Amino acid sequence: MAVDPKKTFSDKEIEERLKIELPKWRLENGWIRRTYRTSSWKGTLMVINAVGHLAEAAWHHPDLTASYAWVEVRLMSHDAKGVTERDFQLARKIEEFLSWRPGSEEGSALAGTPEGDLRFAYIKHD
Repeated sequence: MAVDPKKTFSDKEIEERLKIELPKWRLENGWIRRTYRTSSWKGTLMVINAVGHLAEAAWHHPDLTASYAWVEVRLMSHDAKGVTERDFQLARKIEEFLSWRPGSEEGSALAGTPEGDLRFAYIKHD
């Protein structure tokens, strides 16, 4: 069944879906939002670039607000004037990408950055 890219969801539908699919995201002022905490400006820029890459590939563009140690991602389909399936799909992809932790799979050769060394700190996982 094809998804209608312009179908918007009610606040109640959005809240229900966020609770199940994206529990760290919230609905506020017509946008679904998530704030990612980082360890430094370097981590903030890495988050912005990762979100930018995913959004450009999906041809759906979030609003971003950033400071030294955080990035807020806001999604709403401007053309539909509300939250649509595109917003949920891009939010899930962003969450999956930014929440991935190297070394979490047994036997993985990808160990991740050294723990406790702030020179390599990136995202503060919640």
